[in-house]
Amino acid sequence: MNFDTCATRETTYPCSIFNDRHPSTVSMTVLVVVEMFNALNNLSENQSLLSSENMIIKDVLLCYPSWSNLWLVASIILTMIFHILILYVHPLAVLFSVTPLSWAEWRLVLYLSFPVIIIDEVLKFFSRNTKGIRFKFRFRRPDMLPKRESRDK
Repeated sequence: MNFDTCATRETTYPCSIFNDRHPSTVSMTVLVVVEMFNALNNLSENQSLLSSENMIIKDVLLCYPSWSNLWLVASIILTMIFHILILYVHPLAVLFSVTPLSWAEWRLVLYLSFPVIIIDEVLKFFSRNTKGIRFKFRFRRPDMLPKRESRDK
């Protein structure tokens, strides 16, 4: 909110940190890549991304590869191409106030983005393997439960 007033205020940090576009570029790229991984995870609600079996229709097992939804895969690829163009084509980078990323920064982006796939795979595993398990909560003292009033009064 006040980044442009840095030179007029007394601060403990240098004002040059507001000129470095790498942190905001990395964070924006992480958000883009996380959303692309989420889209890839949504090929199937509960089948693993690595599984070749993604769909059962009318008791017939149909084997679909993970790339069965070509429109989704094409949109992911197109989105990443547009993002890379914004990062590496100078007029676009100036327009969007971003800077090109190094290989080390791309590794950081993938390192920060990939856990969304692991988390979703764990959730899918539990959704496939917990049929019929219900939690049973019991009250130790039934006299502590609220009393129901009868309508027969």
